[in-house]
Amino acid sequence: MSLSLLLPDEGVTALLTSWPDEPLVFERGVTELDRTVTPEFLDRYIDTACVPADDIALVMSGPSLHPDCHRTEGRTDPSKLRKLHRDGYTVRLGNLQRVIPFLAEASRAIQEETGYSNYVSAFLTPPRNQGLLHHWDQQMGVIAQVEGVKRWQLWRPEYPAPMREYQESFRVWNPDFIPKWETLGPDVEIDLEPGQSLVLPRGWVHNPHALDSDEGTVHLTFAIRERTPLWLAEKLVASAIDNPEFRRVVLPGNLLGEPALADTLRETRRALVEHLETLDVNGLARAVRLASVTEMEPAR
Repeated sequence: MSLSLLLPDEGVTALLTSWPDEPLVFERGVTELDRTVTPEFLDRYIDTACVPADDIALVMSGPSLHPDCHRTEGRTDPSKLRKLHRDGYTVRLGNLQRVIPFLAEASRAIQEETGYSNYVSAFLTPPRNQGLLHHWDQQMGVIAQVEGVKRWQLWRPEYPAPMREYQESFRVWNPDFIPKWETLGPDVEIDLEPGQSLVLPRGWVHNPHALDSDEGTVHLTFAIRERTPLWLAEKLVASAIDNPEFRRVVLPGNLLGEPALADTLRETRRALVEHLETLDVNGLARAVRLASVTEMEPAR
């Protein structure tokens, strides 16, 4: 199992060789993903109360409901989830790769194929309704439509290459964004059908909804957290821990005194440059490759 669960051969090639920066729609057809994670499968998952309560969000064209709305005594309450879904709320089931063996294996295989960690969420939207409003994400999303038709209105990025802790929607949000986007109209509009997958690059603004549909929709989002040169730089710097010079104490006076701190930073920079110049890059490369296929970041 790998990206081939989500994309046809040409889609897998596009991700592995060029990593698209424009949205692309691919005909996925029916894969083992479609045969396994069906709407009925997700219904059973909800009705058995196996969904971890902390990984559920309920949204209807705005902020998420308070978690207590779908819990009884702190645990997932299927009857409450069902009622809220009937009332128009989109149910987001997050981190499915942690609790569903099939998706755990798929997530692991995708990381082994790309070097990128990832996580999986399911979105169940009632007819004539919408969950999340306009926003952008800080990682590539591959959206696999499972049931119904969902409309994706897309706008080009406001900021180039957002990342966690850098230009995430909620960190730089401007209330004028949505009126501006609505006035201009979407740059791309896609009606995503079952058997299709949407490759959505990070930073692209999206406003997905089923407002014009008389049937409910279900899709899976595989959020693929790309590695960046910053990630590699962090690995290079982290290797300095083997050098005792980087483990010694920085005295309080060298932290709190402004001239002393600047001098300490300059000395540390000099030592770091020296460390990097003498680093066994080939040896580190083996460790970094292992980290790329095993290391996971927090999912949200």
